[in-house]
Amino acid sequence: MREAVIVSTARTPIGKAYRGAFNDIESPSMAAPVIKEAVSRARLEPGEIDDVIMGAALQQGTQGFNVARQCVIAAGLPVSVAGQSVDRQCSSGLMSISMGAKQIVADGMQVVVAGGVESISLVQNAHMNAFHQADPIVLQRAPAIYMAMIDTAEVVSKRYKISREAQDEYSFKSQQRTFEAQEAGRFNDEIISTTVTKRFDDKKTGETTKQQVTLDRDECNRPGTTLGGLASLPPVKGPGGFITAGNASQLSDGASVCVLMERKQAEQRGLKPLGIYRGMAVAGCEPDEMGIG
Repeated sequence: MREAVIVSTARTPIGKAYRGAFNDIESPSMAAPVIKEAVSRARLEPGEIDDVIMGAALQQGTQGFNVARQCVIAAGLPVSVAGQSVDRQCSSGLMSISMGAKQIVADGMQVVVAGGVESISLVQNAHMNAFHQADPIVLQRAPAIYMAMIDTAEVVSKRYKISREAQDEYSFKSQQRTFEAQEAGRFNDEIISTTVTKRFDDKKTGETTKQQVTLDRDECNRPGTTLGGLASLPPVKGPGGFITAGNASQLSDGASVCVLMERKQAEQRGLKPLGIYRGMAVAGCEPDEMGIG
């Protein structure tokens, strides 16, 4: 029986949306160095790739028009390499890996590049297209279908009795673990140093300038976080709320891919698998508790 294995991976550092290093770079350009590095690590000739699958939750603007195919071109892969884009919202990148593995197992492909890219900075902003976004029939059948993530998080907190204290404690541990992993260099092998042009907006003068910066580690964590500091933050939704800027995930920009290969093909090339695909299960949930998914 055919098996799909992961033989290489690479990712950008995680950038803060709007204020971080990737706030002015188009999605294909952000993903291109990651794809090139993962392909290089797998010791592949670019023409050997059967398909490139990229997940993206907001497919418009710089992530529209089949962003995966644009990533193929931006990465300098031959035009013979195909590309397809996946939207399963927060699990889009995972879904792309699952689909790539299935193409190897069931469709006879040998090599697939799969991962995800997201530019919150350039997509979830004032230019976001909301024209006819809400469908009246969908709303009639599921009034909470378009509920914002922070609202679904509040629902999950109340419905499943997840206290503010438990969320703050989990967030505090996450900050500690991230910092400890950074200090120990545990992310170094997967992250590629990325040089980009960042936009700086001066709030006082309104002036916008651009400057070249290099990012080599995640921008997301705050090592100085304390439980007391988290507890002092006001809930975003007002009194009685659970979610704060400290216990919610930040909005981020970044890209990550892996190279999937048929197991026997990997063995013939002398590549040691980093992981083996065993399957992925999906299920729906009530729209107002999307966070539980």
